[in-house]
Amino acid sequence: MEKIRLIGESPSFLSVIRTARLVAASDVTLFIQGESGTGKDVLTRHIHAQSPRAKQVLVSVNCAALPEHLVESELFGHRKGSFTGADQDYPGKFRAASGGTLFLDEISELPLPMQAKLLRFLEAGECQGLGETVPTIVDVRIIAATNRNLHEMVQNGDFRADLYYRLNVVPLFLPPLRRRGGDLSLLLRHFTSCLSEQYGTAPPRYSKTIIKVLQQYHWPGNVRELRNFCERMVVLFSDHELSRENIPPEILCPEQRGDSSCDRFILPEGGIKLEALERELIIQALSRAGGNRSRAARLLGLTRDTFLYRMRKHGVE
Repeated sequence: MEKIRLIGESPSFLSVIRTARLVAASDVTLFIQGESGTGKDVLTRHIHAQSPRAKQVLVSVNCAALPEHLVESELFGHRKGSFTGADQDYPGKFRAASGGTLFLDEISELPLPMQAKLLRFLEAGECQGLGETVPTIVDVRIIAATNRNLHEMVQNGDFRADLYYRLNVVPLFLPPLRRRGGDLSLLLRHFTSCLSEQYGTAPPRYSKTIIKVLQQYHWPGNVRELRNFCERMVVLFSDHELSRENIPPEILCPEQRGDSSCDRFILPEGGIKLEALERELIIQALSRAGGNRSRAARLLGLTRDTFLYRMRKHGVE
């Protein structure tokens, strides 16, 4: 089996990996949270590979990609003739993963009726496809993941509370790349080396100046975006020492490419009142996010808890 490599040394990342290794040996349901591109699928494959089910199949399902009218059939299967177009029996993803692990990515997009059926499976292991008169017991470990705030969705009535609590037995939160300290350099070297070997080319070279530029970038696409950047550099600038001209414009500071909307804050000569500025930024973030506190926190690069603390600190309602 292919060895899954988890690259990183930052405390926030290592904490997740330690927890993942502890729970891999059990069959406990896992719930992985993190922004898009943080590596939820990679962490899932690592957990499966470290589990007693490693020799069995790992089946991945992107719930957001399932057509709503076929979700039940795709997950739980159907009998021939159970609906128009069902010209043969179909076992469904749960049975396909029997004895192994089922990874339900983007679980937040699962329709409410299917959430009830998933809850029944988690509680009793029962799988009943369309057209079947009795359920069957299927032995599958469930790992669910999302880039959305399920707790907030529960409060808004968009996700079942009982399913949320059943999934949230062992939550794992993958931190965004911008909060992983020096991990960017480690990942940069890893991806560049692997991709250069894949393409059979000499790797590009990164000066300290270029690495500093990359470290200052926000990386909204996280590790996936960094890997794509490395692939672009390997393909276009093999065996070159990279300069600023080689770096995509969205990564360079806008101020350095003549854009007046630079994200870099310039302290006025007369100074500022930091408390007042922080309060104003919180208010603006809330306004831009339509009052959604989780989204407002992301706009300011804060965790939701930190954002709520600062709201209380500044008396923002």
